[in-house]
Amino acid sequence: MATLANAILTLSRSSSSPYSCKLLFTHNLNHFSTKLVSFKNLHQQRRFFCCNTKRSMASSTATASDSDRITAPYGSWKSPITTDVVSGASKRLGGTAVDGRGRLIWLESRPTESGRGVLVLEPENLGGGEAVDITPKEFGVRTLAQEYGGGAFTVSGDDVFFANYKDQRLYKQSITSLDVPPKPLTPDYGGPVVSYADGIFDARFNRFVSVREDRREDSQNPLTTIVSIALGSKDVQEPEVLIGGSDFYAFPRLDPKSERIAWIQWSHPYMPWDKSELWVGYISENGEIHKRICVAGNDPSLVESPTEPKWSPNGELFFITDRRNGFWNLHKWVESENKVLPVNTLDAEFARPLWVFGMNSYEFVPSHKQGNSIACSYRQQGRSYLGIIDDMQGSKLTLLDIPFTDIDNITSGNGCLYVEGASAVHPSSVAKVTLDDDKSKAVDFYIIWSSSPDSLKFSSYFSKPELIKFPTEVPGQNAYAYFYAPSNPNYQASQGEKPPLLLKSHGGPTAETRGILNLSIQYWTSRGWAFVDVNYGGSTGYGREYRERLLGSWGIVDVNDCCSCATYLVNKGKVDGERLCITGGSAGGYTTLAALAFKETFKAGASLYGVADMNMLREETHKFESHYIDRLGGGEKECYERSPINHVDKFSCPIILFQGLEDKVVPAEQARKIYQALKKKGVPVALVEYEGEQHGFRKAENIKFTLEQQMVFFARLVGHFNVADDITPIKIDNFD
Repeated sequence: MATLANAILTLSRSSSSPYSCKLLFTHNLNHFSTKLVSFKNLHQQRRFFCCNTKRSMASSTATASDSDRITAPYGSWKSPITTDVVSGASKRLGGTAVDGRGRLIWLESRPTESGRGVLVLEPENLGGGEAVDITPKEFGVRTLAQEYGGGAFTVSGDDVFFANYKDQRLYKQSITSLDVPPKPLTPDYGGPVVSYADGIFDARFNRFVSVREDRREDSQNPLTTIVSIALGSKDVQEPEVLIGGSDFYAFPRLDPKSERIAWIQWSHPYMPWDKSELWVGYISENGEIHKRICVAGNDPSLVESPTEPKWSPNGELFFITDRRNGFWNLHKWVESENKVLPVNTLDAEFARPLWVFGMNSYEFVPSHKQGNSIACSYRQQGRSYLGIIDDMQGSKLTLLDIPFTDIDNITSGNGCLYVEGASAVHPSSVAKVTLDDDKSKAVDFYIIWSSSPDSLKFSSYFSKPELIKFPTEVPGQNAYAYFYAPSNPNYQASQGEKPPLLLKSHGGPTAETRGILNLSIQYWTSRGWAFVDVNYGGSTGYGREYRERLLGSWGIVDVNDCCSCATYLVNKGKVDGERLCITGGSAGGYTTLAALAFKETFKAGASLYGVADMNMLREETHKFESHYIDRLGGGEKECYERSPINHVDKFSCPIILFQGLEDKVVPAEQARKIYQALKKKGVPVALVEYEGEQHGFRKAENIKFTLEQQMVFFARLVGHFNVADDITPIKIDNFD
């Protein structure tokens, strides 16, 4: 239960096994065609009906006409999209795979179970069967490797290999014998000090090959290697190091005969999207790597960041890199000449930054043709596309018409693709996309998993994101954002009133916000707020040049772009210039604090586990990001000058802070330091601390509380309205 002391609210909850992944990225919207396929029978029509936006919207509950609408101030409207609805729709997806029988398995985190990660097997009858939990109650699937995790499980035939959250050991479990408990594969070191991720089963040597992060000797600077774990022994054995010497590794991938292994490696001070290398090692008869070749990333005349290596069924190596045009495009390796050739060249991103392990942006699709058919996704101008590349026809790219306008990962199934995606009316989901015989058209589309399966009943309240391009402070330069206007079928504001604006600055900062259905955004817009989600300079999805705008300029470019976006919307007459608020988590929390300290655009802000002291972050953050700040913020002097905590005298508007007490990315001391300083200065401020939460909130009750307290905080201090919901506000220092 909550207790209040000196305006610091600490929520203590039972801490089970939360599942972590990188901050939820909102996704993308653009209009899609509903002319997907011509269906042959009524059954297929019904299957597609639940996913067809136009029909779903048309079938939503009838709403009030303009004359019957209630006139009430923006921000005060009643909405059925409550914080309970939002927190209940906060399930996260941690990847998909297909077992030996062609059945889909996915990893979902459950806020109602304190974020526990559970592997789930698709129902036998998609029309009405029940999905089956694979993971026993006492386990949670999640790895702490590189803090952000990902790649926590691997499926091979009828077996699943997974990392368990509590002890971080690897386990093997039979999918066909769920009554048999999982078997540990790695030693018990007396605590969660060694983590594994991004593994693959090696049938040739009956072993499991995985990235390992070893924190036994140094938790601040752990040793990262690629190791092999023997599977044939009755006793658990110490893993053997196959590859080491670099600071970081990812994507160990074996060819079909287990004779070659490819991997990605990089070292400080670079992040994997700055500069990385792709290597291939040749495996000897005794399982050792006896020869190594650097395929990409070692040419001093090229700056590139290769990622996602993958062997085709016939043993060709494909990967994604940005060496040619600054965009991540698909390439392949000509082994006989040690030469790299482009498979396609588009000003579009076929990959995402490697924040988490286990990304899967393309897959090989079985085809009766010779050569390779490759299912892939890419992003261009704020929208995702799904396509098939025919490697035998000059790398011809054929687009598939599906309702998703945002796509993350792809998994190849039996005659189908499993696509993780979303749209303006679909929340984060997994869809089964059935292809025709030529693998050139989608003939069926069926959603198997949804983070919010009941969301369509609120469709009449949805605000559709509008992709906007706005000028930055640099002449001739633009940045991008998704704008959501207030939307509620039962309310309207008084003539002449303009809505308050909540601007969100995404985390990362090397990340991308996307315009998909996000109920936490609809929570605001259905109550009469305008909302804008900004892809400031430094965001991904727009190529390397756009991504590198932030190098050496963190706290300048991002802040200026957020302020420019808000000003643009005010000048367009879309929002009230006297009621501009800003929020953000992690790096977005830093941008929020910096905007409030160094600019006068916003009237109030909310920082969620945000950075207040860049130099403190440089000294205390984990290995993965330990040099990230140097590249973004410059040296110690620049970081000092851009740290909001060192400029408390410049703060003049209210701030509320939310912080997890087990956060190792941004330690809790940062929030406490800024809180105490602002309290002493006399600025209205409040701090909420959550026990058992790490970087990003995973418990339903904390997600709900954070949203409610932001709403009532802004309403009380800058909104000039009363919220319709029954929310008990916490005490605000220097205000209550």
